[in-house]
Amino acid sequence: MQGNRGRDTRPERRLRTRLHARGLRYRVSARPLPGLRRTADIVFPKAKVAIFVDGCYWHGCPDHHRQAKTNSQFWKKKIADNKRRDAETSSILEENGWTVLRFWEHEDAAQAADEVFMALAESSNHR
Repeated sequence: MQGNRGRDTRPERRLRTRLHARGLRYRVSARPLPGLRRTADIVFPKAKVAIFVDGCYWHGCPDHHRQAKTNSQFWKKKIADNKRRDAETSSILEENGWTVLRFWEHEDAAQAADEVFMALAESSNHR
């Protein structure tokens, strides 16, 4: 379990590299809302855009998640709790005017960067 990173994962770094190459600057592993004990992987505070890069196993990807064979009830509950918390976090942020983008770790970083870029452009148009 110690080998599982909470931040700076390879998929996050790939996306951040693409965003940085486009001249975008952001906060890494930051709380979008000060009172909310949840962190987003990438945060654009002024634009109010929070980005999460979810791991296929830990967040229950419909395409790649495989149920654990050992201690399966524990892991089933753990993944279900993670999915519930993800939905709750997105809901809270959206209620507070944030744009929430979620990407799976297997998604193409260039395509994800395009979506982020469009969301940032859209948020600047609404000011």
